[in-house]
This record gives sequence, C-alpha cells and structure tokens, in this order.
Amino acid sequence: MKFCWCTLTVANLEESVGFYRDIVGLPVARRFAAGPGIEICFLGEGETKVELICGPGRPEPGADGVALGFEVKSLDATLEFVKGKGLDLAGGPFQPNPKIKFFYVRDPDGYKVQFVENL
Repeated sequence: MKFCWCTLTVANLEESVGFYRDIVGLPVARRFAAGPGIEICFLGEGETKVELICGPGRPEPGADGVALGFEVKSLDATLEFVKGKGLDLAGGPFQPNPKIKFFYVRDPDGYKVQFVENL
C-alpha cells in the first residue's frame, strides 16, 4: 500500500491553488471539472499529491486535526520566504530533538501546513 493523496475541501480554488503552488512549491499536476460547479486540482510531483476540491455540497473547509508536512532543505530560508509573503506562523519553529525542526503556517482555508527540515 502507498499513500496517493490528501484531499482538502477548499472555499476558493484559485486562492488555494496559488498557496500550494506559490508558497509550498507544488506544481499543478492536473485540474478538471468533476460535476456541476465542482472543480478538482491535483498538485505535486511523484507518487503523492495534494487534491483540492471546491464546489457545492462539500464539507466546510478547515480542520485543526489536519496538517500537511513538506520537507525543505533549509527551515531558516523557508521561514524567511513565508514571512516575506506576509504569512503568520501558526506554530513554531520547534526542534523537539536534534534531528528535526519545523514550523506551521495556515493555508487559505485554515489547514495547518508544516515545513520540516531533517537535520
């Protein structure tokens, strides 16, 4: 078994695609209509993707129990980048042990996005 994607219901597809493309750095893999007023966008490279879905009849966006983690080469450079984009930190930076450090921001729908540097 392998992890394929994480589906997030979003309020504004354009805004969310912009966040995951421009802030997180995920390329748009495919985007398509999936029914009346429903649009889906998959972002990412390789096997694992983030699926954004927007349209009527979907659950409300946001969930404090959900966080998407993305590994970065330099946490300090990523922290400077997201602050330069005007994003507030939702937590951290944390370094719970000598092997990892991370921080959180929130995407446009309130989902936590974790940037992680493995040391």
